[in-house]
Parts: sequence; C-alpha cells; structure tokens
Amino acid sequence: MKQMKFLNLALLVAFPIAWFAPLMHAGLNLPLFGTKEVSVISGLQALWDTDVMLALLVTFFAIFAPITKVAGLALIQFGMMRRRMLPAFNLMGKLAMADIFLIALYIVIVKGVGLARIEVGWGLYLFTACVLASLSLSFLTAKRQKS
Repeated sequence: MKQMKFLNLALLVAFPIAWFAPLMHAGLNLPLFGTKEVSVISGLQALWDTDVMLALLVTFFAIFAPITKVAGLALIQFGMMRRRMLPAFNLMGKLAMADIFLIALYIVIVKGVGLARIEVGWGLYLFTACVLASLSLSFLTAKRQKS
C-alpha cells in the first residue's frame, strides 16, 4: 500500500512533465496549431487563440481531470478524505483518456489528409502512461479497500 501512495504522488510530478513534453513532431506546420512541435501546453495556447470552447474542453481533460484525480486519490490513500469519493475520482481519470483520444484522432486526420508528416513524440507516451498508471492505482486502491 505504501508503494501505491508514493507512485500516486510521483504522478504529481510526472503529469506536468508530460504536459510540456512533445506529443508530436511534424515536417510542416500543423493546421490549427501552427507549429512543428506540439505539447499539451503549446496546443492549449494555440487553441485559446482559435477555439475557446475546445480549449476549455482540452484544459479540463488534459490538466484539470488528471491532477484532481491524483490529488483526490492521495487524500483518500492518506486517510484525509472518505473512501466513498473514490468513484468520482475514478471518473476523473477516465475523462483524462478522452484527451489522448483527441490527440490520436488529430494525428490520424492530419496523416490521412496528407497535410504533414507527423511523428509521435515521447510526451504522448508519457502522458498516456501517466493516465494509465493513475487509472491502475485507483483500481488497485479500490480493490484494496474492499478486502
């Protein structure tokens, strides 16, 4: 149980690193983002200039949902919040997966149209690993609470 607590706390560091890490690299400037390299933060900056509603959605999915979930799970693990809040935080972790889906969809669309040569960056793998680790930790925490 102690390792799960510290792994969860490590996500408080890993998520911000993933937000600034390159999600994708392009041979040409990417439509919508206007840059050759996109991170979560640079993508959000570009979205705020072009589409505020999409920017709000991505901000919620990519930043607010995962960090709230990790912080909430830490509060539960350290006994500072009731365990009945766990399902709500699990939902927050699942919402973070929607952002990964949006990024993957964007890559597929741009590659399919042939607008640019896109390579997936290490940040996408890190962000995905953070989200999956967070989901796994919440699942294991819930399983441990039942036994």
